[in-house]
Amino acid sequence: MSSGLGLENLVDQTISVITNDGRNIVGILKGFDQATNIILDESHERVYSTKEGVQQLVLGLYIIRGDNISIVGEIDEELDASLDLSLLRAHPLKPVIH
Repeated sequence: MSSGLGLENLVDQTISVITNDGRNIVGILKGFDQATNIILDESHERVYSTKEGVQQLVLGLYIIRGDNISIVGEIDEELDASLDLSLLRAHPLKPVIH
């Protein structure tokens, strides 16, 4: 499972994935392949709004195609748990234009 992207170091850790269409999906990385297709467990989508707090839509076990991924990032679980997402306001991300 070595792709040179460093994802092997993130297996079984909580990550955040920003997709090309601007979605933010958080979950536990369970696997990936050479095309950077990603398998997340216990995942949810965080939906940001300027009018209300962050909504979290439960997705469960979720696969994201590698060609739809813009950014993969590590989540500091302690810091993330301390955030009150109901108080956060933000503009939704715009889609990535290639």
